[in-house]
Amino acid sequence: MTIAARHRARVFAAFARPQDAALFATALCALTLHASPAFSQTSAQTLTGDWGGERTHLSEQGITLTGGYVSEIANNIQGGERELTRYSDQWTVGAKFDLDKLLGWPAATFKVSITDRNGRSLSSDADLQTLQEVQEIYGRGQTWRLTQFWYDQSWLDGAIDVKTGRIPLGEDFASFSCDFQNLTFCGSPPGNIRGDIWFSSPVSQWGVRLVLAVGSQAHLRLGVYQDNPTYAEDAWARSQGLYPNNPAGTTGAMIPLELDLTPSVAGLPGSYKFGGWYDTSNAKDVALDVNHQPLALTGAAALERGSSSGIYINFLQQLSGSSGGRGASAFFNVTQADKATSAMDLEVALGLEYKGLFDGRPADSLGIAIGTNHVNDRIASAVRLADAVTGATTPVAGYETVGEIFYAWKVLPYLSFEPNVQYVRHPGGISSNEAVVVVGLRTSVDF
Repeated sequence: MTIAARHRARVFAAFARPQDAALFATALCALTLHASPAFSQTSAQTLTGDWGGERTHLSEQGITLTGGYVSEIANNIQGGERELTRYSDQWTVGAKFDLDKLLGWPAATFKVSITDRNGRSLSSDADLQTLQEVQEIYGRGQTWRLTQFWYDQSWLDGAIDVKTGRIPLGEDFASFSCDFQNLTFCGSPPGNIRGDIWFSSPVSQWGVRLVLAVGSQAHLRLGVYQDNPTYAEDAWARSQGLYPNNPAGTTGAMIPLELDLTPSVAGLPGSYKFGGWYDTSNAKDVALDVNHQPLALTGAAALERGSSSGIYINFLQQLSGSSGGRGASAFFNVTQADKATSAMDLEVALGLEYKGLFDGRPADSLGIAIGTNHVNDRIASAVRLADAVTGATTPVAGYETVGEIFYAWKVLPYLSFEPNVQYVRHPGGISSNEAVVVVGLRTSVDF
């Protein structure tokens, strides 16, 4: 049997194992039943439909109810300590209240949502040593959380907008889609490299966000959020995560600032975000101790820095097709965190998505992306210094390169299956680590 044939056999075997058989059978049946031409535009937009008209009635009254499910299966056909298949998922339920319709408060909205995560991490269980999760839906505790609990008010036809309450920081700053399964290409990028202070969904914290329109195609965003590591703790979330409370442990404030430009280029929409953050909490230096000596040599307590910071850009531009419809779109994200306090200080991602590649499948999409994650050079220097003193030969971390390709099959307006393949070169930024190849299946359902 050839190497390629052996790999194909391993892929099929991965999804035929008992723990995944039911899920794979469900996906296969759905794909078989609906592999006809694209669904009708009159098809139900959610799995549960309109509830005999009650859903539409509630929406007309100002109450919009939503629900969703996302699962991600992943198998490492190469790399890691051992080959495994792992499954993780997230359930979301929410409600949005139009307070103008309900109470006569113009341009006012209240929203609440909760999430529940379950499953296991392939990155951890197979010891892939990757810097980012190969199942982006995993993490932040496999438990229920209050993800949104906020009030939003606009004035002057939207020229001024204020949101306050329990908010995921990545909802309003460096916000980005989550079409890929590798975390490098999913969600708010600063949270990928500074997840200790930058909380994205499903974690929320108390905060306030101000948006000022500075033109028809430009908005300035400023936020002040409570910096409290307790919100990210699994133990706290399991007992308190569903409540809109305010736990002890606040260390300072996270202050993001962003200029968001939304120009139209050749009649096609674009989004260009330039932002940064400043966190007032003390943060540990990654290389120096309290006496400003090399931490790797002394073993003393780390030097406390008085703050941490970073900058980012997020570019998204449709390149072809009809505005907001079929066609190709490209994205480019760069996030740079400060080198004093950030173990991973740089993430770069570049990708292309094409919606409606085939005439008979206008809602399907194809995506391909490449990116890199970088371990702080100061840590590498510290490792080399320690080796020079001890005579050890410790692997030195640098750049990890990640690639992913997926095809999203929109079976119905509310149901999508997304087979994908990921490739990670130099996992953990260590050049001697074997490359990782992961095959996955992402499923999403809107209720």
